[in-house]
Parts: sequence; C-alpha cells; structure tokens
Amino acid sequence: MFSAFVNSLKIPDLRTRIFYTLGLVFVVRILSIIPTPGVDAVALREFIAQVRATAGGGFVGLFDLFSGGALENVAIGTLGIMPNISASIIMQLMTAVVPSLERLAREGDTGRQKINQYSRLLTVALCIVQGYAMAVALEHPEGLGINRQIVMIPGLRFRLLAVLTMTTGTMLLMWLGEQITERGIGNGISLIITISIISRLPGAVQAGLAMFKPVDGVAQFGVFHLVGMLIMLFLVIAGVVAVTQAQRKIPVQYAKRVIGRKVYGGQSTYMPLRVNYSGVMPIIFAQAILMFPAKLFGMIKMDFFQRLAYALQVGGTLYNVLYALMILFFSYFWVATQFNPIQIADDLKKYGGYVPGIRPGRPTAEFLDRTMTRITLAGAIFLTVIAVLPSIMAQQFNIPWIVSSFFGGTSLLIIVGVMLDTMRQVEAHLITRHYDGFLKKGKLRSRR
Repeated sequence: MFSAFVNSLKIPDLRTRIFYTLGLVFVVRILSIIPTPGVDAVALREFIAQVRATAGGGFVGLFDLFSGGALENVAIGTLGIMPNISASIIMQLMTAVVPSLERLAREGDTGRQKINQYSRLLTVALCIVQGYAMAVALEHPEGLGINRQIVMIPGLRFRLLAVLTMTTGTMLLMWLGEQITERGIGNGISLIITISIISRLPGAVQAGLAMFKPVDGVAQFGVFHLVGMLIMLFLVIAGVVAVTQAQRKIPVQYAKRVIGRKVYGGQSTYMPLRVNYSGVMPIIFAQAILMFPAKLFGMIKMDFFQRLAYALQVGGTLYNVLYALMILFFSYFWVATQFNPIQIADDLKKYGGYVPGIRPGRPTAEFLDRTMTRITLAGAIFLTVIAVLPSIMAQQFNIPWIVSSFFGGTSLLIIVGVMLDTMRQVEAHLITRHYDGFLKKGKLRSRR
C-alpha cells in the first residue's frame, strides 16, 4: 500500500492531478474561514460549541458538519456545497417522475448537460432562499438562544450583502468541485464534503484524549475503554468498507448475433447489484425530516406537545425508533425511484442478453426487482445500525458527540465511500502505467 502511494508520485500526470486537487482543497478550506462582512462571529461560535456537545446538535449541528465549520465562523462558504447536493437530489427524483426529464436523461451527454444546467439554476435559487433565511436568523439571534447581537448593522443592506456573499461562496465551491473532477483526482463535490467532515478530526482527537485525563484524581475512562473503542472503530470501518463494496452478481449471457460476416455476442458477464444501493441518502433524508417535529411541537404550549417535543429530541428512545424506521423506508424509496428493472430488462432484451434460467422481458424485470428488494433489506438494516450507533454511544456511555460521530453515521459513511472511490481512480492510473496498485502484488505480477 505504501509503495502504491510512492508510485503515484512517480507518474507525472497523476502527480499533477494530486497536487492540483490538494491546492483546490486548500482554497476550499480558506472559504470556510473568511467571515461574512458585518457579522460578529464570536457569539455564534460559542453557541455552535454548545450545540456540538449535544447528540448531533439537530439541524444546526448537521449544517455545521457539511459546511466544515464555516457556520461557526459565519464565513462566505457558510451554505457549503449542500444547496448543490440538494438541487442534484431534487433533479434525480424529478427525473424519475417527470417524463420530459426522463427523456433528457436518455439522450446521453447532451441530456445530462441540460439536466446539470437545470441543477445549477436550482442551486442559485436554493442559495438565495437559504442565504436570506440565514441573514434573518442572524439578525434575530434570540431565536437561536443567543443573548447578544451578532449583526453589526441589521437591515435590508445586510440581508442583500449576506445573500450575495453566501451565494457566491456556494457557486465558487461548486465550480471548484467541478474543476477537481475534471482536472484532479476523485469526485470533486464528494471530496469537498469529505474534507469538511475530516476538518473536525483534530477536535475529535482532542476531545478523545480529554476523556482519559483524570478529573479530581479520577479518570472517567481507562485503558480497557481505550482498547475497546479502538477495536470497535476498526470493526465498524471494516464493516462499512465491506458493505459499501458488497454486491450481488447476476449472471448475464449474450446470444450470438451474425451481422454480415462477423459474429457478435456469445460472451458471459454479470450485472452487479449493490447491497447498499442508496448509499448515505436515507440517513440524510431521515435526519432532515426529524429535525422539524421537535421544534414545531415545542412551540405549542400544551403539556402533551411539550412532552412529545422532549421525546423527539436527538438521542431519545422515540427519536431513535422513528429514525431507524425512516432509514428503512427511505432505503426502499431511493431504490424504487432510481432502480428501474423494467428498463434494464428491456435493454438486455434489445442487445440479446438474458439471465440464465429466466425468460427475457417481464420475468427478468420481476426477478431483478425481487432480488433488489431482498438485498436492499440487508443494506437498510446495516445503515440503521451504523446511523444509530453514535447516538447510543453518546447517550448511554457518555462519550462526547464529536468523538462518537466518527464511529458511524453520516460522517463515516461519506468518508469511507469517497476514499474508496478516490483510491479506485488512483488504482486505475497506476495499473494503466504498469505500477502496482492497492491490490495484492502477486496477482498483478502474474498478469504481467
């Protein structure tokens, strides 16, 4: 593995891509530090520190997670890359529902470019709405539980300036992500989110070390707890890697076709169906929806609704149960909207392919749908366990949230998925130029 990292710097093209990516990542981190004009970030930073101490911090904690700490600095990159991610998700869901967008998606590169253009326009609209809402929230900090003024000179001028600044920051982040994808290594948008999450790692390490320091001569955690946490971290990461790469291989046989004097087809291949087909999306959907009921019920001054709002706080029993059920639901919802077995079966039939033992056409579609339903259940259960694990560690074992969040949840799934994708791209460059990659050397040498 270490030789693969060394070899990656020996290839001029790959070395240029790696350093280009690192340079743009440095620019991304700068955007999370430069503050928005007219804002006092000290009070908001203190508030964010209090929010991080809770189990996830609700909406504010999730927002600060994906912005890479830009929220606590009220930086020009406060909105982060999430408006672009939200616009892409909306366009993907609309593609499965709106016939005109579905036709565009089937037109190849031209259609995809048109859909990407719609996503950019929708990103600008979301940035304007979210930026204005952020400016209003900063002008009225009492709604966030802050007792001091954050905005120096509130008013329409500040709101316009904040919207313009934050929208520009998000569009710049989106452009940097596209440049990384085109000229760097890895998926640019995903790398920006990953770097934003990893930026919290030094704080997590510091909080983890503080757990084992004695207070009044007595340490809350000992060596036994440290060994247990390290073993658990290793097992969780190994499990995430295994399930992320796990797939069900459906054998596909192509019939021989004679066109002129040439014979086409006749080969055997397989169709990979991912166990975790929906990725991290069910967790993001479930978190986004469960943020609002506690706030809404808390506004109703009645004992029943107040108790319900308290029960729906992040980390509570009712919250975890609903959280798990919603992850299961959205896992199947995402597969139902994105996986089209009828279209796959039609494409196989068109090109002379079939699944051995299954008739082409509708029986193949039913077989693929039944198979995907079964393996999605395994992936959904895995996602549920990984998502609830940090909350259980924080609530039951009194582990700081910033530490427990790296033992599962959105953070770990995104980091592992993006790192695996980036390593695959580096691997492809190395093998193309006859260098050993991250696989076992014996296999590569035997192929030579």
